[in-house]
Amino acid sequence: MDARLNLFASPTAGKAFKHFMAVGRELKESPLPATTQELVALRVSQINGCAACIDMHTKEAVAAGENPVRLHLVAAWREATVFTEAERAALALAEDGTRLADAGTGVGDEVWERAARHYDEDQLASLVLLVSFMNTANRLNIITRQPGGDYQVGQTH
Repeated sequence: MDARLNLFASPTAGKAFKHFMAVGRELKESPLPATTQELVALRVSQINGCAACIDMHTKEAVAAGENPVRLHLVAAWREATVFTEAERAALALAEDGTRLADAGTGVGDEVWERAARHYDEDQLASLVLLVSFMNTANRLNIITRQPGGDYQVGQTH
């Protein structure tokens, strides 16, 4: 599969994409735990079917020391025993924030309150931005048919 478009090659898209990627780098430095960030990014990408992002975040998580068993269980996190309550709260918020059209109501109060029990306001803001960022990244990659499989750790940072 070949990509339809190289976003870095277009003068307009290239300029905008550099700013977009800067947001991603800033989120990496946020107070939201790195493990949580990778789990959330992976789950959002799984829901959206973004091969390029699934490839990237799986490899980045492994390079950061994440356990492969946990990565394999992200898609079934509700039935898995390997995630903390804080990670479960983040994954629930990520799912509700990604499945907006499916849920019809967005992120419910119960899901929000559960996340708020585990994360402070800055971490919650980072989590919301990460979910939004990943949904945008997924859409960019899916629309332009960016393939998965060739990502090298650290390639976009």
